[in-house]
Amino acid sequence: MSTPFSIVIPTYNEAAGIEKLLTALDASFRANSLDGEIIVVDDNSPDGTGRIVDELSQRLPVRCLHRAGKLGLSSAVIEGWQIARSSSVAVGAMDADFSHDITALPKMVAALDSGEYGLAVGSRYVAGGGIANWPKRRIITSRVACWLARPLTPLKDVTSGYFLVRRDALAGVRLDPIGFKIGLEVIAKAHYGKAIEIPYVFTDRVAGESKLNEREIFNYLKQLMRLYTGRILPAANGRT
Repeated sequence: MSTPFSIVIPTYNEAAGIEKLLTALDASFRANSLDGEIIVVDDNSPDGTGRIVDELSQRLPVRCLHRAGKLGLSSAVIEGWQIARSSSVAVGAMDADFSHDITALPKMVAALDSGEYGLAVGSRYVAGGGIANWPKRRIITSRVACWLARPLTPLKDVTSGYFLVRRDALAGVRLDPIGFKIGLEVIAKAHYGKAIEIPYVFTDRVAGESKLNEREIFNYLKQLMRLYTGRILPAANGRT
């Protein structure tokens, strides 16, 4: 079996596609001999997403953490990691809307299995990766967001929300749950050693509604400011 891992899927009103995703992930686990656990963190979805996941847990390797309200994607991922089974060596995150190609997941697990990498990121911006059926405005927004964070890391897809990281790389790391770019927090702060980007083609959601809005863009800029400040202040103090 592969490195045991737990992958968190935050949800809010994803009833239309969640069963299809969880069934496909289970099939991938079986076909690739992956020792994976799925944790859905549902923010009290009015459409009954959490109830559907509870029912599916009877036959699939998934469990649902129910939260009282819409508390945000990053905090959902962090809370999901906190309840991950003790045997999981790695934790990660992916979206609920099938925008993240599940065929990349076994490659991410294999990268951690190799012992060479502590972080594997699903990447749209390396050779073999790409974006399908996204409006030009969203592509430009994504590219600009990555460019703004480029000084923090050499990784090309720094805003990816699809990744696996060794659990011990997060020990002692304070993750900021602001906004929805938890992947950037991990990339910028975790002690994972070497990272690899696994190419995949991002596909826009086929069910439900996008969670990106002006508030999330503002939160991303606020998140960047905190990350840059966290880098600059220690360096400045070290020179005095």
